[in-house]
Amino acid sequence: MLPLKQLLSRKPWIISLCVVLGIGLWLLSGQTSDDATKQDPSAATRQSSTPPLAKVVVEQFQTSPTQKAITLYGRTAPDREATLAAEVAGTVEQLQIRKGQRVTKGQPLIRLDKADRELQLKRAQALLRVREKEFNASRSLRAKGLQGEVALSQAEAALIEAKATVRNLELALEDTVVTAPFDGIIENLLVEQGDYLGVGDPVATIVDLNPLVIGADVNERHIQQIQRGMDANITLVDGATTKGELRYQASVADPQTNTFAIEIEIPNPDMRLNAGASASVELVLDTREAIKVSPSMLALDEAGNLGIKTLVKDNKVSFVPISIVKVEPDGIWLDGVGKQVSVITVGQGFVRDGENVIPVQQAEAK
Repeated sequence: MLPLKQLLSRKPWIISLCVVLGIGLWLLSGQTSDDATKQDPSAATRQSSTPPLAKVVVEQFQTSPTQKAITLYGRTAPDREATLAAEVAGTVEQLQIRKGQRVTKGQPLIRLDKADRELQLKRAQALLRVREKEFNASRSLRAKGLQGEVALSQAEAALIEAKATVRNLELALEDTVVTAPFDGIIENLLVEQGDYLGVGDPVATIVDLNPLVIGADVNERHIQQIQRGMDANITLVDGATTKGELRYQASVADPQTNTFAIEIEIPNPDMRLNAGASASVELVLDTREAIKVSPSMLALDEAGNLGIKTLVKDNKVSFVPISIVKVEPDGIWLDGVGKQVSVITVGQGFVRDGENVIPVQQAEAK
């Protein structure tokens, strides 16, 4: 038998025959396809108009109890602050405290010169004894009918005046010593030994740092959800944390800001915490069942409502409106989604509510 190459070279009509047969078979297949299209013209239309289903990545989320809270900002301040003043005139005889010193209620702080107040008091006390004897004698004579009612009244008035004089001099003598009105710290000392003070001249400033107080403002949307006695989580500017309690909330909003003033009380028995420091206050409003998702999973519906796109029965997309419970640096807590939900985490921007999709689990997508 001759090789194929030699056979084709001797009989070239074989090549032409093969080409003709190939063209005929191709034309025959096209005609068959056209006939099928003519018999069912909608088949080609359906094939060309039906888009392929989109693939999305889905992850299962389980709700957990989550505290809904608001965070406010304020500054620590003393619970009480008082500027002490001289109640009698005199020269500063002795300073018994230093600036920044802790003092207790009733502790002597400054002593003024008593001058002749002790002698005046002794004289007034002697006069009081005379008035008491005169009044007793007048009352005895009145009882015997030997003296009139007017004389008795005059003796009684003189006695009362003598008692008032003694009491005034006793108070003046006591006021030569300036004492602390409450436990606190001497913030400012405004006098030196030898200074002369008139009545009402400032002497020192004392502050009470136990407890500390943080003032803040609450939005009108949240004021109905807070109440006195609520616990507060406090974070100070240095990162230290402590607990506090809501002790006051305003009943009338600030007309300029439409916010309500509140006060948080922080125990500070050792007065270690200072006043005037910045602080953040977290008030827990309630506890809700929520899931934690990345902000990239959020979507908007056609009406502009914020929500997430979930996967329901038959692999259908369902848009679920949500509310934000809490925002953290690594995610957002959302409620309103039920106990368990399948959230579309990748591809949610390319599918619409009600569309069918091909789900791929988060673990399989990695």
